Amino acid sequence: MAAVDNAYSYYLSTYASMASSRYDTHKKSQLRAVYNNIVKTNKDSPLYKIKSGGDAKKFAIDIKEHTRSIQNVVAALSDNGGGAFQRKIAQSSDEDSVSAEYVGTDEAVDGNLRFDIRVMQLAASQVNQGEYLDGSRSDFKPGIYSFDLNTEFNSYEFQYSVGEKDTNRDVQDKIVRLINSAGIGLKAELSEGAEQKSAVRIESKQTGLGNEEEYLFEILPSQDPGSVRAMKLLGIDHVEKKAQNSSFLLDGEEHMSHSNTFMINKDFELTLKKPTAVNHTAQIGFKANAEAVADNVQSLVDVYNNMIQLGQSYSDAQEADKLLRDMRNVTKPYYNELEAIGLQIQEDGRIEIDRSLLTDAVTSSDSKECFEVLNEFKDQLNETAASVSIDPMNYVSKVLIAYKNPVHNFATPYITSIYSGMMLDRFC
Repeated sequence: MAAVDNAYSYYLSTYASMASSRYDTHKKSQLRAVYNNIVKTNKDSPLYKIKSGGDAKKFAIDIKEHTRSIQNVVAALSDNGGGAFQRKIAQSSDEDSVSAEYVGTDEAVDGNLRFDIRVMQLAASQVNQGEYLDGSRSDFKPGIYSFDLNTEFNSYEFQYSVGEKDTNRDVQDKIVRLINSAGIGLKAELSEGAEQKSAVRIESKQTGLGNEEEYLFEILPSQDPGSVRAMKLLGIDHVEKKAQNSSFLLDGEEHMSHSNTFMINKDFELTLKKPTAVNHTAQIGFKANAEAVADNVQSLVDVYNNMIQLGQSYSDAQEADKLLRDMRNVTKPYYNELEAIGLQIQEDGRIEIDRSLLTDAVTSSDSKECFEVLNEFKDQLNETAASVSIDPMNYVSKVLIAYKNPVHNFATPYITSIYSGMMLDRFC
């Protein structure tokens, strides 16, 4: 079980914080097709064991996540009515203050479309800051205490106990665990102060306030004297910072938003990062066609290179040579064509882009041939990534036990992939 726990811990610490894209959502038919491919692969694969030593778990997870990145980039490039690499890219003249992404589907939209934005205030969350207490003291009397936590739509009652040997730090830890495990959109942590003192800090994950809202959450002690006294000691009912909406001028007209990320005309997704300089505006528009094409090609090359680098990083411990061969085979049929348009394949398999040569190729009179090569490369990379993602354990060092009977064989849907459970042998 520890082997599985370690795999989950690695995944959570490395990939769980990464934002999901709309391409991570799939239809039932797509999920069914993936499942059927996994079952088919498992049906034909031999029985083998994976050694618990080494980086097998990490390698399999890394492969899975890198192939997902490839498939998402390909999906983004293909998600429009025009050429895959002619997808429009939004840009901001002040990326430090506000970033922009074009999420529309109309590739015929006017490429000269522009608008100005001035960021005056960022949206902020609510923060309650408790009192700093000496962690080694025991200022709370033993007993059972409670407090109410109210939001706009719900009210919650939290109850906690204080034992004979509980210190202030123990009580604060209980409060932090209570709130974090409740799953009500709040994050609690201990704020360390001087002289080993600490305080409970509670922050809302949500930002902004709706009309006539005074708070995102409110904490009140229960009416019994003991709970009132405990709340005075903790101080978590004190609002250190109120939530606020973002404020900005869009082409001179003032607007507000509950969040720092919002949509404009269902086409542009803007993310506010900091207030713009006084009397300064950021201009939002589209990149020039040639520059946008180069950036789209770069995004595809980047995820390809990431997979090559992944194989190189595990080359000593795992069967990464097979992964490298499979990835390098993607470029082999198009080696000369890719080189001719500025995609220079290095000795280690990575691709470096000569942007000036690529720009010349996509703006020339025979640019159609250039895009045909790029599309073929994109489709082949996506096909290879899909195949690799079905069984990442195919690239992990393992001990072969037996081949399945080629005549009387059957699918084993409950063990569709060793990857799904990370069941590694400890004694092989």
